[in-house]
Amino acid sequence: MSKPLPILRVAVPRPLYQYLDYLPLSSDNLPQPGTRVRVPFGPSEVTGVVVDHAGESAFESLKSIIRVLDPEPLLDQHTLKLLRWASQYYHHPAGEVIAHALPLALRGQRQIPATAIWTCCHSIDEKDLQKLQRAPKQQAVFDTIQRHPEGLNQVLLQTRFGPGVNNLLRALARKKLIESLQFEFYFPLPEPPAAPTRNPVRLSTEQQNCVRQIQAAKPYLLHGVTGSGKTEVYLHAMEPLLTAGKQVLILVPEIGLTPQLLSRFQHHFPTYTIAVMHSGLADGERMKAWLGAQTGQVDILIGTRSAIFAPMPRLGMILIDEEHDSSFKQQEGFRYHARDLAVKRAHDLKIPVILGSATPALETLHNAMQERYQYLSLKQRPGTVMQPTVLVQDIRGLPLESGVCPPLLGQIREHTEAGNQVMLFLNRRGFAPALMCPACGWHAVCNRCDANMTYHAHSLKLICHRCDFERAVDNHCPQCGNTHITTRGQGTERIEQKLQTHFPDGRIIRIDRDTTRRRGELQRKLALIHDGQAAILIGTQMLAKGHDFPNLTLVGILDVDQSLFSTDFRAWERLAQVVIQVAGRAGRADKKGTVVLQTTQPDHPFFQILLSEGYLAIARQSLSERQNWHFPPFAYQALIRANANKQQHALQFLQQIKTLLEPYQAADFTLLGPAPSPIEKRANRYRGQLLITSLQRQRLHQALDSLSQSNKKLRKTGGVRWSIDVDPIDYS
Repeated sequence: MSKPLPILRVAVPRPLYQYLDYLPLSSDNLPQPGTRVRVPFGPSEVTGVVVDHAGESAFESLKSIIRVLDPEPLLDQHTLKLLRWASQYYHHPAGEVIAHALPLALRGQRQIPATAIWTCCHSIDEKDLQKLQRAPKQQAVFDTIQRHPEGLNQVLLQTRFGPGVNNLLRALARKKLIESLQFEFYFPLPEPPAAPTRNPVRLSTEQQNCVRQIQAAKPYLLHGVTGSGKTEVYLHAMEPLLTAGKQVLILVPEIGLTPQLLSRFQHHFPTYTIAVMHSGLADGERMKAWLGAQTGQVDILIGTRSAIFAPMPRLGMILIDEEHDSSFKQQEGFRYHARDLAVKRAHDLKIPVILGSATPALETLHNAMQERYQYLSLKQRPGTVMQPTVLVQDIRGLPLESGVCPPLLGQIREHTEAGNQVMLFLNRRGFAPALMCPACGWHAVCNRCDANMTYHAHSLKLICHRCDFERAVDNHCPQCGNTHITTRGQGTERIEQKLQTHFPDGRIIRIDRDTTRRRGELQRKLALIHDGQAAILIGTQMLAKGHDFPNLTLVGILDVDQSLFSTDFRAWERLAQVVIQVAGRAGRADKKGTVVLQTTQPDHPFFQILLSEGYLAIARQSLSERQNWHFPPFAYQALIRANANKQQHALQFLQQIKTLLEPYQAADFTLLGPAPSPIEKRANRYRGQLLITSLQRQRLHQALDSLSQSNKKLRKTGGVRWSIDVDPIDYS
């Protein structure tokens, strides 16, 4: 009697809270967990990933898989375990979670690219060798392969002899002089870095103490003031692990930080293979970096949040730079937090993880205070570099030119005439946030979102920054016909235009999403800044963190007040982070830096505490308030969002969920809502939300488990779509 075939448990990229069972094609071709397979799904077929083998199934009749796509598993057991845990913690369908971990190029049927390894044949006819004397190019290729008995990769041969080598290889193979017996993925070495432009850095006593303490397999919070040399600590902490043959994963919040870090790491580790992974790369490039990490050919991987899922068989350390940054939290689809998953991954692998920041997230600081994380501190900038002087500029009663006050304009002139650089920060792109008619009060609104449209002067367009809908600018008021419509407020584009009138030869560079859309444009602009070809920098959050501009001596922060009176309980934390991070760009070399905060609230307690006592004082006060209010990190939250064609359908659906969860309600478990979202309409969809807060993490997840299991029983009318956001950081 033949032994029954084992059952393959497969995760498919569909919104299903369960795995599907399939039969293998045969017992001889049994795909292991982590392998992609093509499977039938309804009337079509999809690419899934095998997650387990089982002896029996709850289904009576099973279909067979169609084919196996990978000769070896793409995802190792550790990565699969992390993904399955993330699916459970964030209550997101496992198939979609696992698909998210794969590079886009490998989510379909595409085979892993393989290149030939060429070796000399064992038995070679002397007559064939003599024929090569009349083919010098073939002779050169053959001699090169002969010097490498272990074989030579075809990519390397192409690099040396050019693309025409393929014809030469085929000719040599026909003569039975060489053969290709195996294929493998090959990650080409990067170009060797340019010679370092500065002398090797000598670590300060503080830096040496931090490096010395990073030994055990646990989380470390590296809290260092801006410009204190956190990157040097990273480099020296990594060194013994790389020497021991381990890999290192480095997470950064923005793609703009990767060129600078890549350069620093290439200079420090010229003999190691370094790759980058971020959304600015083409699909093929991201796949190549991912496979380089997965095969162990990449020693150091630098990437944005999705790089946390890259399989690395020799992973020995994880670094999270600017760990406080909200960009580490995915806000659509699978809403994970890369920082938290990094801590979980390091715990499972029993390796150290370093969370670095000048302004740590309050959740991270709380973990350090509770001694879950080891606290490391860098309180001084190295050498003679001083912290910048921070000035609060009262702009009440002052005439503003596109948001810039006369005293700040004077300081800009003074610093640029001295040959230094100036940076103005405003976290609002475009020319103006409102286009309106002064005669009747009409203003341009996005009909899809019921939100003001931002005027972009360069492209003469109105753009909604919520749904990206755009249209041509009105040349007259559609309500009263007035041709003299005006703008209100300012964005980075307007500030750039105004400063060009004051500084016509000022070499102004604006860095925001509008000016860096084209590939390589951000790197080009940053290079101009470093080369001293820009005197005045204007930018948004893209300029606020991580960048090192040695010649920058003045920073002006505009429109500070917008966060002082926010209803978001994280507003003070975020404002303090922005002020300190932006201020930290000034005076990073031997030149003294100055920071100007424009405000109409110079006596506000926020400024008094931040400037006299520092970030930790703001953090302690905020943590005390959150403990009293039962806000994170002293409580645990999940935000249930729903959107539909009509608001009533979204709210009715959320009411079903509230009724389902009401048995969990108690003094330590509250349900707030359903209510319309703060941004009620987006892209023609009406949005509502239900906030769950629990003092016990386990109780929160029990409630969410029951909700996931009851998904099919919930009635969805009006095209309702819904999602669960565990540990939300955005409530809009």
